[in-house]
Amino acid sequence: MASKFRNAGQTCICANRVFVQRGVYAEFLRKLTEAVGGLQLGAGDEAGAQIGPLIDDAAVAKVEWHLADARERGARVLCGGEVVSLREGLARRFVQPTILEGVTGEMLCSREETFGPVVPVAGFATEAEVIARANETPFGLAAYFYTRDASRLVRVAEALEFGVIGANDGSPSTVQAPFGGMKHSGFGREGGKYACEDYTELKYVSIGV
Repeated sequence: MASKFRNAGQTCICANRVFVQRGVYAEFLRKLTEAVGGLQLGAGDEAGAQIGPLIDDAAVAKVEWHLADARERGARVLCGGEVVSLREGLARRFVQPTILEGVTGEMLCSREETFGPVVPVAGFATEAEVIARANETPFGLAAYFYTRDASRLVRVAEALEFGVIGANDGSPSTVQAPFGGMKHSGFGREGGKYACEDYTELKYVSIGV
């Protein structure tokens, strides 16, 4: 919840797609819908507000485009799904916290970064299947997964093509650790000695004696 809805889904490491094992799919959706439905939309100066506005009209248009595409391709909205005007004087930039169920790989919300309070959920059956689906994206900044199996924890962490992995950890960033992505999500790392290396000029000197 914190990873997805922090800053209304507008951070670089927000979870953009959620894959849920079929054995717990229905129960997960029930709990997620209850939690998301309890989030309070509001301006930053309102007491109790948890989900604020998107940054500009272009961001709103992108979220609306992703929602419309998902609906047209068969996704079901379990809660939210609308852009609303909260009160006079506030721009129409507030997106209701939204859950999309039955999301497939061809939908825009599976192939692009939405950057809004939208949770696309899809089911999976096997470990190999979900790793393949997680990796079939041009982006590779952060990924998260949860398991009780120690062998699976290591195996999946190695198989995921992302620069930052939260294994049973929804908040893996820390200043002393390398931070950066793979594929279209960047090259190089911030944090710790790795950032120092990126900002260091190396000089090679060959001396003949």
